Order: sequence, then structure tokens, then C-alpha cells
Amino acid sequence: MLKKLKSSLLALILTLSFVGCVDQSGASNNNDKLTIAATSVAVTEILEALEISADQVIGIPTTEAYSVPKKYQNATELGTAMAPDMETLSTLKPDLILSPNSLEGDLAAKYEKIGISSSFLNLKSVSGMFKSIEELGKLSDKEDKAAKLVNEFVDYMVAFREKYQNRTSPRVLILMGLPGGSYVVATESSYVGDLVRLAGGTNIYGNGDGQDFVNVNVEDILQQNPDIILRTSHALPEEVMEYFKKEFQENAIWSQFSAVQNGRVYDLDNNYFGMSANFNYQKGLENLEGILYGTN
Repeated sequence: MLKKLKSSLLALILTLSFVGCVDQSGASNNNDKLTIAATSVAVTEILEALEISADQVIGIPTTEAYSVPKKYQNATELGTAMAPDMETLSTLKPDLILSPNSLEGDLAAKYEKIGISSSFLNLKSVSGMFKSIEELGKLSDKEDKAAKLVNEFVDYMVAFREKYQNRTSPRVLILMGLPGGSYVVATESSYVGDLVRLAGGTNIYGNGDGQDFVNVNVEDILQQNPDIILRTSHALPEEVMEYFKKEFQENAIWSQFSAVQNGRVYDLDNNYFGMSANFNYQKGLENLEGILYGTN
């Protein structure tokens, strides 16, 4: 059983695509000298895990909420992940820009316009992240390191799933709170939804037909009546959680949910349950273990 599960996980990683194939004609032929602009913190963490040298990472995101790995902190700041500065990138002239695939629609044409090769990493799922690691390992002559990271993930997931393969899967609603006082529903196609799926939960909105987040009115959600409600935040977690607290107290319809009546509403730490896959996935799964199966 364990061998079959391990083979299935490896097959899943191998079949996932590396979004936005790298045009290496615009990059250095010497991969250990390839210069990279990383536009999100999650991307910089992957580069650090692959032991990409500091002199190769010449651009990093501007961020206050999260920390870029210390070894890269002297690189040029590019602006936020959602809106990197094109003039700064043009001046830096990296061989390659790396961004999360959730921003491909906003950024691909802009990168093409300034004439710099780019690739968009699949950070909407843990398996997608490790496929991206595998591909970056090939590109940067770090294949052995990438293989080690992938095997560690597979071994961890085999052991994790073995514990709960015969448990009943709870039906889960995931609310992603947004600054300003609103929320969307996270599906299995989002990173947080992928974590819940990996932990054995059943998302009441499935994969959202490929959409990571969907807008659903609360009356429709009530019809689904999930066993568990999870709440997390895109940004500004304190503000968002205060909004959720007020929404659930003042909007009487929430009191009709079984999850509310049974005390099964949980606020998640957005360091582990944010927008992009990262190396905190194990802590995220261990948190979900206690929530879904009452092991804490």
C-alpha cells in the first residue's frame, strides 16, 4: 500500500506542468551563472532550498509582511509581487524572471514587452511547487538537490496519509478573507484548498472548475452545510480576522450552520495557509490534522 501511494505521488509530480516554459535563448548558457529576479517571497524560498547562490539572485520582492531569505536580502528590490517595477527589471536585465503562476495573466505580457525571459511557477498546490523545484533544478544544475527535496515531500506525504486513509472525510468550507471587509470561497484549486485535500478533507465546492476562488452567497453555502468552516486571510490577518468575527456575530444566518453550532469554526494562520505553496506545508498539514480529526 505504501509503495503504491508513493508511486502515485511521484507520478502526479511528473505529470504537472511547469507553467510558462523558460526561453533559454535569452538566458546564460552557463547555468551556474544564470541571474534571476524572483518576484515573490515563496519563489526566493525555493531558490534558497535549491542552494542557488546569492550572486545569482539579483532581484527580490519588496515586502513587509514576510521575510526574504537572509542570503538574498542585499539584492535589488523589485516592488510587490503583484506589481513588480518594470523599469527596475529593465535596468537589472536578469537572465530570467520567476513569478507565481497566479499572476501570469497580469505579468506575462509586461515581461515580454521589456524583452526578458520569464517563467511562472505553479504555487497553487504542493505538488505543483515540487514540480517547479524539479524543473528549476534542471535549469540551474541543481538536479540532485531538487530530487532530494521531492523525495522528502513524497516520503512525508506517504507517512501522513497512511495515518488517516481509513478515516471519514469531513466536509469543509474555506473562507479566504480580503482586506476591506469581504471574502471569497477557496476551492481545491487554491493552495489552502490543496492543503485541506491533502489532509483528507472534502471541499464542499470541489475544484471550482479550475478556479482557485469563487464568489458564493451565504445562502448557497448554508445549503451545503459543511461540517467544518476554516477562515484564513490573503493579507492583513488581524484586520481580516476582526472582520470575520464581526460578520459571524452580526449576520444571523451563520448561526444556522452546523459547524457554528458545534464549535467547528477555525481561524488559520496565514503564514501556513496563504496564497502560495511554500515549505511550511508540513506545519499546515499538522494544524489541519488536529482540526479535521481532533488529534490535538
